[in-house]
Amino acid sequence: MKTDIAYNQLADAERRRQESNRRERVYSRCLFALATVATVLLAATALYSLLTPRAPFSHPTPSSSLPRPQAESCSDACKIVLVESIPEGLEFNSSTTHPSIFQAWLNLMSEARSSIDIASFYWTLTNKDTGTEEPTAYQGEAILKTLSELSGKLSVRIAVNTPQQSQPQADLRQLNESGADIRTVNMRALTSGVLHTKFWVVDKKHIYIGSANMDWRSLTQVKELGAVVYNCSCLAADLGKIFEAYWFLGESESIPSPWPSSFSTYYNKDTPLQLPLNNTPSSVYLSSSPPSFCAAGRTPDLQSILSVMEDARSFIYIAVMNYLPTMEFSRPKRYWADIDTQLRRMVYERRVKVRLLISCWASTQPVMFPFLKSLASVYDHKSKLDIQVRLFVVPSTPKQKEIPFARVNHNKYMVTDKIAYIGTSNWSGDYFVSTAGSALVVNQTASQSLEPTVQSQLREVFERDWDSDYSKPLTQNSDLKDLC
Repeated sequence: MKTDIAYNQLADAERRRQESNRRERVYSRCLFALATVATVLLAATALYSLLTPRAPFSHPTPSSSLPRPQAESCSDACKIVLVESIPEGLEFNSSTTHPSIFQAWLNLMSEARSSIDIASFYWTLTNKDTGTEEPTAYQGEAILKTLSELSGKLSVRIAVNTPQQSQPQADLRQLNESGADIRTVNMRALTSGVLHTKFWVVDKKHIYIGSANMDWRSLTQVKELGAVVYNCSCLAADLGKIFEAYWFLGESESIPSPWPSSFSTYYNKDTPLQLPLNNTPSSVYLSSSPPSFCAAGRTPDLQSILSVMEDARSFIYIAVMNYLPTMEFSRPKRYWADIDTQLRRMVYERRVKVRLLISCWASTQPVMFPFLKSLASVYDHKSKLDIQVRLFVVPSTPKQKEIPFARVNHNKYMVTDKIAYIGTSNWSGDYFVSTAGSALVVNQTASQSLEPTVQSQLREVFERDWDSDYSKPLTQNSDLKDLC
């Protein structure tokens, strides 16, 4: 029995071997046939491409459905200019100066041929709301007059935070009656915050972004800083997407999740836009807050700030009106230390030099001082822990003191040894969690141009202000009443 079993197994094995050989021969013939067909198809395709006129190159649509930017749109000869508002009577013993924001806004309106889109917190370009009849309001009145005239000739769109009943609305009514399209964004209902952004997009190729509100005081009575970028359609198109998000929210009154792909961007902290700024190779992107307003690809503003700090190797200079490691407007009170912790970490782990220039004025919250003193207390020369805080005070005459919400350093920027960051937000938690803001981030470390970089210009502004007579060191014994 055992022998029969062995014989049957051998016979079965032989049959299986013969069947396997037959299959291999068939498989080889099939492969040869397929290879022949493929060769013929490749030859036909090559011949077709030679005989057919080529269409202009276009990128394939990626699976993520993000709109891929066209390469030619980023070859614009983009020009960037830092702009400032220096309050009346504020004089520096320095050669560092920049064009005024007033002149920059006039230039943008004179360049406009088809459209002006403005995202803003509020509008008070005349001083009717203050009742002061202040003559320096003429600059704001000139902006309002020119914009009203343009509203009847080209497309003017304004996205503005829904005004409270106590806020003046005469400017918006005038612009609307002149032909401007206005949408209010009810941030209180959407996120419990406000639309704090301040930027312009003109003809989809020029932009302004910075600290200045649409307020006459922002032109003559408040210290402001921003940037204007001319002839830069790729960057303007990306900022335009942030505007379109506000425009959408003004009508829908609800936040989409996820945002439609038309709001998405390829440009962020990991894949910045490569373009020439002032003939200098530059890596640029725009960040936005709150995170719920960020479509696919957009870097949230807080992540942008933390990333800029992370990249610093030598110094971090910060100039903001308010600095608080708290949720400033939330009830009940909440501690929020994301930025504060990052600064302490950079000082301790990297031995990066940190300087904070914070505003001190009539509306300064006393609670800021303990937190700022805590940061300043980290300084220790022996341990090479170098962090210092100073307060910037804009002087006022008795007459200027009568102007409400004026005479303050309203700047919102950061500069490191690598990067210039120009934003629209104060530095407390609400501005990054629930309030709408935006920022321009520029890296020109690859520059070999003789042109001064944005980073070097912004550093000069900071050092001018830091070393000025208006800057006062914050010590453990400093008192709010004595300084502000």
